[in-house]
Amino acid sequence: MTQTQRRYDTLAAARNWSPQANGEFKQMHIKEVFGEFTLTLDDLRERLPKIVWQELKMTIEEGQQLNLSVADAVALAMKEWATEMGATHFTHWFQPLTGATAEKHDSFITPNQGGGAVSEFSGKDLIQGEPDASSFPSGGLRATFEARGYTAWDPTSPVFLIENQNGKYLCIPTAFASWTGEALDHKTPLLRSVETLDEQTKRALALFGVKSKRVTSTVGCEQEYFLIDQEFFYRRPDLMTSGRTLVGAKPPRGQELDDHYFGSIPDRVLSYMLEAERELYRLGIPVKTRHNEVAPGQFEVAPIFENCNIAADHQQLMMIVLKKIAKKYGFECLLHEKPFDGLNGSGKHLNWSLSTTEGMNLLEPGESPHENMQFLFFFSAVLSAVYKHQDLLRIAIASASNDHRLGANEAPPAIISAYIGEQLEDIIKQLLNGGLKKSMKSGLMGLGSPVLPTIPKHAGDRNRTSPFAFTGNKFEFRAVGSSQSVSFPIVVLNTAVAESIDTMCTSLEKKMEKQDLESSLKEVLVETMSEARDIIFNGDGYSDDWQEEAEKRGLLNLKSTADALPLLTDEKNINLFEKYNVMSSREVHSRLEIWAEQYVTNLNIEVDTTEAIAKTMVYPAAIRYINELTAAVKETSELGLDNYGSKEMLETVNGALNDLGKALVDLKKTQDELESEDLMDLCKEYRAKIIPAMGKIRDSVDFLERYTADDHWPLPIYREMLFVK
Repeated sequence: MTQTQRRYDTLAAARNWSPQANGEFKQMHIKEVFGEFTLTLDDLRERLPKIVWQELKMTIEEGQQLNLSVADAVALAMKEWATEMGATHFTHWFQPLTGATAEKHDSFITPNQGGGAVSEFSGKDLIQGEPDASSFPSGGLRATFEARGYTAWDPTSPVFLIENQNGKYLCIPTAFASWTGEALDHKTPLLRSVETLDEQTKRALALFGVKSKRVTSTVGCEQEYFLIDQEFFYRRPDLMTSGRTLVGAKPPRGQELDDHYFGSIPDRVLSYMLEAERELYRLGIPVKTRHNEVAPGQFEVAPIFENCNIAADHQQLMMIVLKKIAKKYGFECLLHEKPFDGLNGSGKHLNWSLSTTEGMNLLEPGESPHENMQFLFFFSAVLSAVYKHQDLLRIAIASASNDHRLGANEAPPAIISAYIGEQLEDIIKQLLNGGLKKSMKSGLMGLGSPVLPTIPKHAGDRNRTSPFAFTGNKFEFRAVGSSQSVSFPIVVLNTAVAESIDTMCTSLEKKMEKQDLESSLKEVLVETMSEARDIIFNGDGYSDDWQEEAEKRGLLNLKSTADALPLLTDEKNINLFEKYNVMSSREVHSRLEIWAEQYVTNLNIEVDTTEAIAKTMVYPAAIRYINELTAAVKETSELGLDNYGSKEMLETVNGALNDLGKALVDLKKTQDELESEDLMDLCKEYRAKIIPAMGKIRDSVDFLERYTADDHWPLPIYREMLFVK
């Protein structure tokens, strides 16, 4: 083996990292560090005049409009806090339709006429910024030559500091809109959906005699991710450009032994997790759980519930922090939904519930759910929303990357259904059969040894194949992809549930003109669940029987993004968003164009990368090995030795290389034959033609990986990437 043949040293990945190389980690005291880089409402209370603080609190907690005088006082307090903490710049931190975040930094220091400088930051600076709107995805809302856009401060999400080794800057969460007032981001529709959900939910609570200042959806998002050594990442062009391995043979050992899940966390990984958690705590992100996930090299972190808008901001920050800290430990954090073929993909598991500012969880069943009519009302409203808008829920998690994950290994299928457990399914059956009489009890479970405690047993099991599962006092939307923004899935849930509550309230109010609340409510629940019951499925979502059953029920089976996206602009969906002032028709159409273009663009990147790897890395490696085999066959023949094995290997490798060459030609031909000018039709062509053509190249490359000499193979292989830590 020569140095020119072997492009990297596998062991260097493990050998080149050590804890000492990353400096001394400061011991973490959670109470001391939590929120130190976040300016909370309580912090502002100490810095603002009482009347200003009260007005700001009413804006945050009750949605009251903020005036400029309050903004000026808040801006001064923010600047003083930020500069005391060492910040020199501020930025309006926003979330354009790229799915990532964006920021433009401005200094607190402004030169004056005397040649000096003053520190300035006014309410106007706080409330509004003016970034270029022409270079972000707009889906036709903005032409390239029309550049003006605005960022608008979101006072409901706390400002925070970002630190690196050379300084800090202040981040102000903002909405992002065009000069025409149309939303160019994820936050604006989210905040609009919060308002309509609050309005409709308080209307419903009033019928139950409950008053609340504000109701919002609360969210907690479990984040799954992979870690691999940077040594491998930077030697894989596919990981660098597309986030997933476009080629790579299945290793002898993957996740078959089930030994990684909840296993002991490797020291290097744990060191990384501890520092990442410290940075998340400093930003006020309440992470609660960490553990090994199912696939080798896969892990998870999960926070506790927060207001949905803050949770969405924190989710974006979490992804940034996970990737940033990984580099300090010689890792690369992979957030792609399916970075490794044949292994579990990564999701985000969006846990969603409804809560009042007074602390009441409206999806808490209590000890006797059949008697808890308020719970049954909101529970039924959610199920009705999922049934009526299963298309929107599928669209909300649609992407080229998530298409690889849905229905594979432990990810839920593309068919949207709701798991509610045995107890609640029994209650729904009682309701539809004429009356509510009892609730299945949870009880206790003994474990057969006197030294072990008797433990509480839930009334229902869990279902890991369900895309939308009720898990105690919340719903878990398990189909959300690991790399995506959670904002649009929350928008869909908030808006769809608001519509269901509106519909049920209207019916309830009408019935109450002639009869009491209890009788009216039972009739509304029966009407609602009679229509929505087909969305309930407690069985195996992976089974062929469920595919057939779902079709009989009329449920949608939108297997790819190309199948799902066109439904976004259906009349019922546009009417939903417009009725509740969440998005205009133009804004909805813009999302369709943006997401379709992103789908095609991402696949184009994968096509180009696959071709480059095959032509410039795999092909030359196979040729070199063929040359070696040819020389061996020739020399053994001249010596009169039996060279059957060498000949067989030569023919096998040469045949596989010919297959690869043909697959490359076929891919180019397929690209040349694409005819669609319509973007949605082009998406379908890519799904039907380009993806299978790429698959044939992968098959040939993966075959060659198994037969080409290891010292010739130019790419880190799965065995190395997954297990060398």
